[in-house]
Amino acid sequence: MKIAVAKETRDGEARVAVVPELVGKLTGLGYDVAVEPGAGLHALIADGEYAEAGATVDDAAFEGADLVVSVQPLSAQQIRGLARGTTTISFLPVNQEQQTVVELRDAGVTAHAVELIPRISRAQSMDGLSSQALVAGYRCAIVAAGMLRRFFPLNMTAAGTVQAAEIVVLGAGVAGLQAIATAKRLGAVVRAYDVRAAAAEEIRSMGAKAIELDLETLEGAGGYAREMTEDRADRQRELLTPYIAAADALITTAAVPGRPAPLLVTRDMVEQMKPGSVVVDLASESGGNVEGSVAGEVVRIGNAQVWGGRNVPSQMPGPASKLYAQNVVNLVTLMTAKDDEGSSVFSPDYADEILSGSCVTQDGRIVHEPTREAIEGAPAPEPEPAATSDDVPDEPSAPQDPQLDLPYDQEADQ
Repeated sequence: MKIAVAKETRDGEARVAVVPELVGKLTGLGYDVAVEPGAGLHALIADGEYAEAGATVDDAAFEGADLVVSVQPLSAQQIRGLARGTTTISFLPVNQEQQTVVELRDAGVTAHAVELIPRISRAQSMDGLSSQALVAGYRCAIVAAGMLRRFFPLNMTAAGTVQAAEIVVLGAGVAGLQAIATAKRLGAVVRAYDVRAAAAEEIRSMGAKAIELDLETLEGAGGYAREMTEDRADRQRELLTPYIAAADALITTAAVPGRPAPLLVTRDMVEQMKPGSVVVDLASESGGNVEGSVAGEVVRIGNAQVWGGRNVPSQMPGPASKLYAQNVVNLVTLMTAKDDEGSSVFSPDYADEILSGSCVTQDGRIVHEPTREAIEGAPAPEPEPAATSDDVPDEPSAPQDPQLDLPYDQEADQ
């Protein structure tokens, strides 16, 4: 069995899917690990480190591979070079990567999208979204501290007292909680808000103050918030405005995979912030939580500098790669079984909801239903069978006693 580690080809991607310290776990499962030359270069990992860990560094790493792992989706050229039946693991945002999905389907490649792994307890160790959000949340707080032209912590000196910076964080998922924790460690006064009911306690557990608005909470499936109505969104923005106006820095982290980010902060709200203030929008790539933010750029709105995040985990490629690589190893372990002789074999069990839920293409088909419908259209309805004489009753049925159709408890009460 062979696993190939791809060199990333997308601009700005500095992570790598496997780090040397985890090569031993894969070889321990019975795999040969082949790494494309330079795969870890941008994460400051030399080819020699992979070789010392037991991997082969080879230009022909993909040849004969059962599994190819990467961070970003493989390029069309890489996909066309794979043998039919090869399996891939990567991030694969299906709504934005429909042409890549078509390439994978046509090449007969079985593709797993890390972001489609179900959010269940058993899959937490494979959850690449959460591991990378952890990195992004830390990075957001550091960016805010670096851009703000004042101290984060309170300083009391013989020359006078410098008050702590006031930070507002919107969104208290993995990224938001890490941003809160990091800003608190740096000494800032932190207030945070999330639409989910459970978030207030999580915010307070990080030492921050929860912003509580007189609005209904919006609990959604899989730990995400459900979509709000426009009237509620307007009211939420109105109630948040004074908190944002008083903040030295605003960090927004609200996002739902595969969907546009919710607009939490309008341009008018940013224009009410004080001179020298900073806004960090982690969700810029998916539309932005802040109106006017631009992914990968710093723009000025009123008195504030607005930093738009772009592939933020890749800005810290060392820890991001290590965490993602562990996600990959855990997923590969789930795909590995023992044969009758006790030897390890690459044999994914698609009765497992983690593997079936994350699978996008298989055997020349798109098996992820929403993606298939988006690309190929909804399947045509099956024609109804023609009526035959056997389908027609000889005489009208006796009228049904309506009481027999009642639920058991209602029937008992009659």
